[in-house]
Amino acid sequence: MPLWTVHHTPGIFTDTEKHELAARIADHYEQVGLPRFYVITLFHETAPENFYVGGEPTPVGVRVTIDHIARRNPDQESRRRTTQWINRMLQPSMARHPDLHWEFHVDETSEELWMINGLVPPPGDSAAEKRWAKQNSTSPY
Repeated sequence: MPLWTVHHTPGIFTDTEKHELAARIADHYEQVGLPRFYVITLFHETAPENFYVGGEPTPVGVRVTIDHIARRNPDQESRRRTTQWINRMLQPSMARHPDLHWEFHVDETSEELWMINGLVPPPGDSAAEKRWAKQNSTSPY
């Protein structure tokens, strides 16, 4: 399960831009074989007086936290590729805002601490996971 949490000051994203970004994120994970419904994107608008960088209020800011559970990067090169595609995914939205402070990070969590609809997800690349991806929902396996 990739969980993208996007904290942002007002005016960074329109509703349409949120939907487009969330769809592009889901598209990417689907292309690498994950069931589309694994992908959750949350947008949290935060007033500048509640968004601090270096102890100071930030008029325009974005902070993205990404939790990867379904898959892990096995080595430094794959981690570098992951940060590069995330950067490419976010860059167009961020480039439109002058003086924007933005950053992201990725946490990799054990899949053993994850359930969907009360079910432990099937092993990665298994026939059961491929069935979940095809039906875009959970089912006993």
